Amino acid sequence: MHTNDYINRELKYGAHNYHPLPIVLEKGKGVYVWDVEGTKYYDFLASYSAVNQGHCHPRLLKAMTEQAGRLALTSRAFYNNKLGEWEEYMNQYFGYNKMLPMNSGAEGVETALKLARKWGYKVKGIPNGEAKIVVCNGNFHGRTITIVSMSSDPDSFKGYSPYTPGFVKIPYNDTEALATALSDPNTAAFLAEPIQAEAGVYVPEDGYLAKVRHLCTDNNVLFIADEIQTGVARTGKMLAVNHENVRPDILILGKAISGGMYPISCVLADDEVMLTIKPGEHGSTFGGNPLAAAIAIEALEIVKDEQLAENAEKMGQLFRDEMKAFKSPLITEVRGKGLLNAITIKPVNGKTAWDVCMAMKENGVLAKPTHGDIIRFTPPLIINEEQILDAIDKIKTSMNEFVSPS
Repeated sequence: MHTNDYINRELKYGAHNYHPLPIVLEKGKGVYVWDVEGTKYYDFLASYSAVNQGHCHPRLLKAMTEQAGRLALTSRAFYNNKLGEWEEYMNQYFGYNKMLPMNSGAEGVETALKLARKWGYKVKGIPNGEAKIVVCNGNFHGRTITIVSMSSDPDSFKGYSPYTPGFVKIPYNDTEALATALSDPNTAAFLAEPIQAEAGVYVPEDGYLAKVRHLCTDNNVLFIADEIQTGVARTGKMLAVNHENVRPDILILGKAISGGMYPISCVLADDEVMLTIKPGEHGSTFGGNPLAAAIAIEALEIVKDEQLAENAEKMGQLFRDEMKAFKSPLITEVRGKGLLNAITIKPVNGKTAWDVCMAMKENGVLAKPTHGDIIRFTPPLIINEEQILDAIDKIKTSMNEFVSPS
């Protein structure tokens, strides 16, 4: 079979809820992936920051296969010997009293929303059924009915009504609007991404997160940080909130806590919040399974041992410096933090961000547009200087193809 055969089979038998680049991948190692024809590419998406440790990291493979051969799933009807080890490990790594394990990022967000409402009723004393959660326009927290109910993106929410009530939407990076929303005594929580990734890598102004923390504390409101994409060293710190030394009340992690090997997410909080949920009130068949525990511990050990946060900071600065110095009429803005970066594309000669990504594919770099005119660049955090400079040259070559000689 060739590329088109694989694509046509998916189109015939699969749902049409994605619009991928026309490439079929079959192998990955480190920062590289190979298609079914054997062509090698730099992966500059890293599965939306799930593969921070690189594809098929040998330590993750070892941890996964050893645990899979011993015990993979028990459900939470019984204790297993790995979950407590993982929970203790997360306490020591991130400094929260308790962890609640789930599988997907969306499940992590749903869990945080449940915790916030429970805390609002049980601890803050909000009248039953009146709790509000403040969110930001431009957010992306997942795809469930409740999560899309708080979205401002029609592609996410259109056609799925009636929507879940209880959400108040405000502009991102606007502390005045936040102060007004939090003054409502029925507000239980503020949920935000420290950097809006899916929206196009929008980095808030310096001091925004510190102001958020201050406002939430003053108004007795929980600050929920969705670090599913920004966490685990992606932005040059272990967590994006660490750039401003901010500690959320509820922290949501996913994606890279598995190194891309398995669906794993979790929510971290202290006892006052976490213990508002009692046995039987929330759970997951797969959440907290021993295979996930073994993988997550090793994935985070790799981040620490290989100093991936420090490398992300250094390589990300190099990427932005190089792309800002590249004076292409296609580029209107380069922005980001660490190795979470984006370039805004202005159409030139009728060519769009999608065309640029197609050209990059032909030149050996894979990335994907978001919201039409933005290209996100998020390679695995193990990338070195030689590799990133080589990939940047390929990106520049691709963009130059659309600019007429002067």
